[in-house]
Amino acid sequence: MAAFLEFRNITKTYPGVKALTDVSFAVPAGSVIGLLGENGAGKSTLIKTLGGDIVPDSGEVVLAGEPQHFTATRDSILAGISVVHQELQLVPELTVAENLMLGRFPSRAGVVEFGNLFSRVRAILNDVGIDVDPRSKIIDLSIGTRQMVEIAKAAVFDAKVIALDEPTSSLSSTESEVLFRLVDRFRREGKVILYVSHRLDEIFRLCDSCVVLRDGKLIVHHETMEGLTRHQLVREMVGREIQDIWGWRGRTVGEPRLSVTNVSGTKLPVPASFEARAGEILGFFGLVGAGRSELMRLVYGADNRHSGEVRIAGQQVQASDPRRSIRAGLVLCPEDRKADGILQGRSVEENVAISTRRHFSPFGVLNKRREADIAEEFIKKLRVRTPSRRQDIVNLSGGNQQKVILSRWLAEKGVKVLIIDEPTRGIDVGAKAEIYEILYGLAEEGMAIVVVSSELPEVMGISDRVIVMQSGRISAEFQRSEFTEESILAAALPDREAA
Repeated sequence: MAAFLEFRNITKTYPGVKALTDVSFAVPAGSVIGLLGENGAGKSTLIKTLGGDIVPDSGEVVLAGEPQHFTATRDSILAGISVVHQELQLVPELTVAENLMLGRFPSRAGVVEFGNLFSRVRAILNDVGIDVDPRSKIIDLSIGTRQMVEIAKAAVFDAKVIALDEPTSSLSSTESEVLFRLVDRFRREGKVILYVSHRLDEIFRLCDSCVVLRDGKLIVHHETMEGLTRHQLVREMVGREIQDIWGWRGRTVGEPRLSVTNVSGTKLPVPASFEARAGEILGFFGLVGAGRSELMRLVYGADNRHSGEVRIAGQQVQASDPRRSIRAGLVLCPEDRKADGILQGRSVEENVAISTRRHFSPFGVLNKRREADIAEEFIKKLRVRTPSRRQDIVNLSGGNQQKVILSRWLAEKGVKVLIIDEPTRGIDVGAKAEIYEILYGLAEEGMAIVVVSSELPEVMGISDRVIVMQSGRISAEFQRSEFTEESILAAALPDREAA
């Protein structure tokens, strides 16, 4: 079958690192190709080349035999390419309809016909099976629903080539099924789909072929999925054997480090109570919208508490003040790394040292030497892959961004409780194992770790105890000896679904 999309000898170099080296492969129309590799392998760089976000140093993208020379995203869109990035490209204060039709509003005499706009978008959403009100503002939607809106853009633009970068990282199982049906539909319509995911079950379910990148180089192009195994693909991605990604090991659990009593807020009206102990990894599981992240933001003080109290090692922490939480020894790695975790446009060094500056900046004068030393210490300690501490953090992979956020809090002395929300979202299998090893080490030092995750295997794999949330309330608790997928999932499902 003739190729519709080709990458020919794509090379891209950034200061201190070669992101892509002579990458070439071709994809026929009406097929789904999986793009695999560890974080930092070059997948996102290749996708950005396709989308016109970056211009390669050499090489070219070819569509239907015609070489393309994209210098901006508009060039790519006009050529029939739609890219759904892992970091969403939506305008929060605009509605769903306005985001989907941005640049192509229906108008008469220069006046936007909003009635026509909303009705057209509603028809498109119904057609692709996405249940969201076109009049809703993006800022009011869950991360999963925002992801579905971003994916809907591909249908709106009627693209010939669609690139999906970790599309299910924020989706519930129901939303994922909607996406899978869309991918199958796009294939039947003769489109080319590039599917980037670390979830190998999705790769085997959806893809007709796959390519593996490592360190910016094409390792292998499997033109069929027939005969491939998960073990083989993991080995090709990481260049080594990974037997047990979870690596759980038992440890001594001590006294309560975090005590939460009857905490509630605007987004979590039902009071919640739980404890996390020294040396314990406490998992929180629930479906999208269950209230896990909302509860953690209330505990941390990022959102206003209406009731209840939080104690760190017995010390009560004033409500709605993250600074007091940090000083009491409670820190949070948030669910949305891009929006709430990293300081975009700032260096790795600044992102690591930002929380500790008050300790070595008398009278507001920064000690840049001390800041650099801290950054270098944790870059080495957590094996952050970066050409230098001065690298802009947005140029790092998701896994390395997560390590930088962790470094920030580990540099803060006296941390007793670490809450980490979706610790490995969009992170490759090798980096996952490294993140888990860091968490085990912290727990063995006596820290209480609260892990919030929508991935049930992850929660079961690394936790000593699991609390399940359902519809904004705590619905069950399981000791490790009691873990089964069926029982935990049953506690997470709303009653009508469980029935």
